[in-house]
Amino acid sequence: MPTQFYHLVAFLIAGLVVLLTTPIVKKIALKSGRLDLPNGRKVHQRPMVRLGGVSIFLGTLVALLVVWWAGGFGILPPAKDYEIWGVAIGGICFFLIGLADDLFNLSPFTRLLTQVMVATFAWNAGVQIEFLTIPFAQGSLMALPDWVSLPITVTWLVGMANAINWIDGLDGLAAGVSGIAAVTMLIVSLFVNRPEAGLIAAALAGGLLAFLRYNFNPAQIFMGDGGAYFVGFVLAGVGVIGLVKSVTTAAVLLPYVILAVPILDMSAVIIDRLRCGKSPFKADKRHLHHRLLKAGLSHRLTVIFIYSLTLWVGTLALALSGIPSGVAYVIGATALLSYISWQVRKHARQQSS
Repeated sequence: MPTQFYHLVAFLIAGLVVLLTTPIVKKIALKSGRLDLPNGRKVHQRPMVRLGGVSIFLGTLVALLVVWWAGGFGILPPAKDYEIWGVAIGGICFFLIGLADDLFNLSPFTRLLTQVMVATFAWNAGVQIEFLTIPFAQGSLMALPDWVSLPITVTWLVGMANAINWIDGLDGLAAGVSGIAAVTMLIVSLFVNRPEAGLIAAALAGGLLAFLRYNFNPAQIFMGDGGAYFVGFVLAGVGVIGLVKSVTTAAVLLPYVILAVPILDMSAVIIDRLRCGKSPFKADKRHLHHRLLKAGLSHRLTVIFIYSLTLWVGTLALALSGIPSGVAYVIGATALLSYISWQVRKHARQQSS
């Protein structure tokens, strides 16, 4: 069977599982009283179920297991098959850390320590950043020794898991941004002949886009820390095994371009908190979506604007990878972003006048 068949199967199965299980998860959570209550920092105005990540996790896992049972992993060499399980098992562990936090409110130190331990395991399983680009030296890559690769990889995996969790502040925001990123990673992974990464990206993309059926504004359910940690880790892991391991300058840069929106949002918030003498880990309303809401944008327009930003950087990644018509995609996404930005400015001016 062609490689793309298994990717399509993974995408569709994950979406179907999420569509079927999300209402069940919501019903169980409501009966058990596991709700996210409104407070001064949060945007939602009524108690919400925050265990939707269970459905995303189940959808992705079931899809990968079905593909494995159908022989889809047989298209990969043993080393690549091993890398998939490194990302999958690491994703399971990150999901469990987040689920425990959703249920029992773990301390920040406990969450960080366990995340670092799991990321270290993933590194040992082959999920490793092995190259860095040398600035201002075109086409130059520097191979990293293990003692440098380990902390860089762990920082990337843990950082992205928390970046997706931090951006999960509005209905549909984290799921949509991550879904767009997963689809972009799927396309690029197939183009650069990394089907092992594409299988995971396909399953994750299917689950996330199906979850928007229940999570887009007005949301019926949130993904919670379990879902956000799982999604962030898997996206970061796919970026490593599918793109960073390619020995080209463009490929090494692609994951950071695709995930630029959550990366820059998290970095800006941390810098701003430190500048104001605050703890970088203390939650507040300094994120991009909070600032856009404060400027007078509606909930939906804020989310759609950030979607358009994510799509725009995704098309930049497509062009950077050398995919056919990549420049045309960038032009189309630029036009869309320009139009939505005009709408954003218009609404902001109306609110200030």
